[in-house]
Amino acid sequence: MNYPVTTSAQLRTVLRGLRQSRALSQAQVGQLLGVNQKRAARIEGAPGVTGFDQIARLVAALGGRLVIELPDTPPPPATAPAKRSATRRKTGAATARSDQGTW
Repeated sequence: MNYPVTTSAQLRTVLRGLRQSRALSQAQVGQLLGVNQKRAARIEGAPGVTGFDQIARLVAALGGRLVIELPDTPPPPATAPAKRSATRRKTGAATARSDQGTW
């Protein structure tokens, strides 16, 4: 079965569901990963701030695999943010000092 995931909230739900479908507690998953129950709970509860390696290890421990899927049609090209001007405007104090000939 495939579980498309586009947000960390969705990943949290999928990870919890996978663990529960295997009838594993967070402590048991922690043992599989070599971490304590508290860390296993954090990985499952906040996958958006968890390193990819730990997410991948957790998914593998639950019998899954990570797959990157590309859509049939490519997305539109991303636009680059507007560049800021390289020149800086002098502040009032700098302008006053430049009028006096000192910096």
